[in-house]
Amino acid sequence: MGNSWTMKILFVDSWIIVSAFLIDFLIGDPKKYHPVKTIGKLIEKTENFLRKRKLNGRFGGFLLFLFVAVSVFLFSVIFVYFLNKLSSLSEITWLFSCILLAVAGSLFIALRGLIEEAKRINRLLDEGSLEQARISLKALVGRDTDNLSADKIRIAIIESLAENLSDGVIAPLFYFLIGGFPFLLLYKTVNTLDSMVGYKNEIYRKFGWFSAKMDDIFNYIPARITGLLIVLIAFIMLGFSAGKRALKIMLRDGKNHSSPNSGIPEAAMSGAVGVRIGGPNYYGGVLFKKPYIGDDLEIVKSNHVHLCIKFVILSSFIFVLLSIIIREAII
Repeated sequence: MGNSWTMKILFVDSWIIVSAFLIDFLIGDPKKYHPVKTIGKLIEKTENFLRKRKLNGRFGGFLLFLFVAVSVFLFSVIFVYFLNKLSSLSEITWLFSCILLAVAGSLFIALRGLIEEAKRINRLLDEGSLEQARISLKALVGRDTDNLSADKIRIAIIESLAENLSDGVIAPLFYFLIGGFPFLLLYKTVNTLDSMVGYKNEIYRKFGWFSAKMDDIFNYIPARITGLLIVLIAFIMLGFSAGKRALKIMLRDGKNHSSPNSGIPEAAMSGAVGVRIGGPNYYGGVLFKKPYIGDDLEIVKSNHVHLCIKFVILSSFIFVLLSIIIREAII
C-alpha cells in the first residue's frame, strides 16, 4: 500500500492520525486564520457569483457544491503530493512532512474547542452570569438565545456536545482514517457548506438543498457510530441501567429531529444522563415546535453538562483506539 502513489495521497499512517487527534486535544485550534474560515470565504464568494447570475435555485446550489468541493479536494491532493515529494528527500524532511500533515489534520478536528466552549458557558451559569451565557451560546447553536433560562441553556449545551461529537470529532476522524487528508478536508467542506447554506428557509430551501443532502449522506455512518459509542460509555461509566436507557432512547427518539443524523447521538446522550432535551425553540423569532428527546427524569444541572463532557472525551478516545486497532488488523 505504501508503494502506491495513489494510496499515499488517500492514505495516512495511523500514528499520524493519532498525533493529529492528540494535537487538537492538547493544544486546540488557532484563534485566527483557521482554514475552515478560508473554506467559508470560498463558499461565500462562490454563492455571490452564482446569485448575481440568477442561479438561485437547485442547479445553482449544485454548482456551488461542485465547485467548492472539487476545488478544496484538488487543493488537498496537491498539498499531500507536495508533502510526499518533500518526504522522499531525506529522513529529516520525511519527519517534517509527517509532523506538518499531523498539524494540518488537527485543524479539522474540534474536540478541544467543543469541550472548552461547553465548560465556559456552563461556568458562566454557575457564576450567575445568565446574560453572558446567552451571548456565548450563540457560538454553539442556531436558535435564539436572548430569552433562554439557565436550564434551557444547559439543554442546548448538551445537544451541541452530542451533535458536535459526531460532526466535529468522530466524522472527521472517520474520513481521515478511510481516505486520508483529502477525505478529511472534503468532509469538512461538505459540513461547512451545510452550515452556511443548508437552511430550510425561503432563501436557501432550494439553493442549499444539495449541500444539505450531501451532509446527511456523509454523516449517516459517523452519527450512528457516535450513538453507539455513547451507549458503550454509558454502560462503562454509569452501569447497566444507564446503558440500557441510552440504547432505548436512541432507538426510540433518534428520529425526533429535523436531521436524519443529529438525533441519534443526541438521543443516546439524553438517555445516558437521564435528561430531556429538544422541544420547542425560537429561530429568527419564529417558534419551531420540535418534539422532545428523552424522558424528563432529572432537572438539568451543571453536573449533567460535566458528565456529558466526560462522555465526549471518552467516546473520542475509544473511537480512536478501536478504529486504529481494526484498521491495523485489516491492513
